[in-house]
Amino acid sequence: MHIEKTTLRGRNVRLEPLSQEHLPGLAEAIEDGALWQLPVTIVPHPEDLPQFLQNAEAQFHAGKELSFATIDEGSGKVVGSTRFRNIESAHKRVEIGFTFIAQSWQRSHINTEAKYLMFKHAFEHWQCNRVELLTDFLNLKSRAAIARIGAREEGILRSHMLMGDGRIRDSVIFSLVASEWPQAKARLASWLQAGDYPRGQPE
Repeated sequence: MHIEKTTLRGRNVRLEPLSQEHLPGLAEAIEDGALWQLPVTIVPHPEDLPQFLQNAEAQFHAGKELSFATIDEGSGKVVGSTRFRNIESAHKRVEIGFTFIAQSWQRSHINTEAKYLMFKHAFEHWQCNRVELLTDFLNLKSRAAIARIGAREEGILRSHMLMGDGRIRDSVIFSLVASEWPQAKARLASWLQAGDYPRGQPE
């Protein structure tokens, strides 16, 4: 796996490597729904975005993460962010996570097509054996959305994370493996063509 910054392009969504120029648009996206206040996910406050970018850059240079700004092709607006996390090149394994989308763009084409592009890059470009997704045990919509893609629930990571309000979160771990990708790919493509978008957004 050669980890390099690259833009992932779909019909209606573009994932650009996160950079300084995206921060004003990302701040607007976070303010749309006050996303930093959501209890079941971790989203930076708009004032903390410079540190958010700095941390993302440090993780990229360590070979562990690749962060994106999520852009709607039609409007050119930055509508959120997502990333590859916990990259394990030696084992051809990666996690898709730290996903957040402006409230007015949720339950639209954005998350479905972004996930399609990321799975495609992981399985077809990096030749990954496994892609993981984690979500809050309490986030029932996200859990249902991940399962609908075809990912398999593998278990619960107990006392896995500290949330912004101090709650100790249990996380549910899902995975999709290479042999399952063709069927999941066809399913995601059919949703995009039909405009059928799962409710909830995997983190």
